[in-house]
Amino acid sequence: MQKRLHIISFNIPYPANYGGVISVFYHLKALHQLGVKITLHCYEYGREQSTELNKYCERVFYYKRNMSPVNLLNKKPFIVISRNNKPLLERLLEDDAPILYEGIHTCATLAHPHLKHRLKIVRTHNIEADYYANLANLESNFLKKIYFNRESKKLRNFEEKTLQHANHILAISPNDTAWFRERFKHVHYVPAFHPNEEVDILEGKGKYTLFHGDLSVKDNANAAFFLIKNIFTKIKTPFIVAGLNSPNTLIQEVEKHPHISLKINVSQSEMDDLIQQAHINLLYTFHSSGMKLKLLNALYRGRFCVVNSAMVQNTGMETLCHVADMPNDLIRAIQEVQCLDFTENLIEKRHQSLNNQFSNLTNAQITYKLIA
Repeated sequence: MQKRLHIISFNIPYPANYGGVISVFYHLKALHQLGVKITLHCYEYGREQSTELNKYCERVFYYKRNMSPVNLLNKKPFIVISRNNKPLLERLLEDDAPILYEGIHTCATLAHPHLKHRLKIVRTHNIEADYYANLANLESNFLKKIYFNRESKKLRNFEEKTLQHANHILAISPNDTAWFRERFKHVHYVPAFHPNEEVDILEGKGKYTLFHGDLSVKDNANAAFFLIKNIFTKIKTPFIVAGLNSPNTLIQEVEKHPHISLKINVSQSEMDDLIQQAHINLLYTFHSSGMKLKLLNALYRGRFCVVNSAMVQNTGMETLCHVADMPNDLIRAIQEVQCLDFTENLIEKRHQSLNNQFSNLTNAQITYKLIA
């Protein structure tokens, strides 16, 4: 009997060009390859509807988020209540297929009494309460800081009360898995889904060090400023900062330094080429929860990876990277690998390690087996 599944995505998952939507898209694509008939429900949030999704889904429905400021007064988190949608609930009730909630953002209906007897699976992309607390710590705007702190507290309360209604929780990293297992039953570790089917790394040397990420995300922008101040200005070799939606302050900062260049809103193929041609992919984060998909891309496509501990903590990828935290140690790690060739043996080590842990089809089998 062919398996059917409702997937609720917090955003339109195509194009798969940032963070969580990458994992959503390649998760549903792998489930499609396994023969699952998918009904996709997704929220329109700064992205256009996509016919590409029709290749992998029997039906695709789009919903507007309710961004009314009144929702800020609700006891539920804004990221959840703004996605509370009656037509979505009505469509879920048209059959008895299992439901996969991609992200805590999509869980407005998880505890609904009409869905009490449905098989419900929640894919967590972060410990969201911690993520929003970290955003508050990084935020300098007073009103935004208040919002992030309030949202963090609401998310903690919502997770505790609501996730108990899930039959299964799919955590995205070993750290997150341990955290959720302390609080809930039936928690499974399912690594992030990603666009890489095979390791595709060039031997030899590259000519620059690359830092990349969605620069509209505060953690990434702050990391870029930190690296420019403490690393890039200390070593006079070529550095490239690349990513989506750079703030003007970062553009102005890069212009001060001739050996640093900024590439904004490049296509996915251009980003893949930047990663592959770099000698070093330098990845830095101030927040350790979730799984950093940009790290996976760098390991599948790039040569040497220099990272801080928060980027790789308990991911199983520590041995594939050069790990350092203090600026002087990061500088030393960069200087040590600058003169080295990336060899065939190093490529084979990456191949064995990554394919053992991060095969999309293998990991999608976990979800597949949970679907009744």
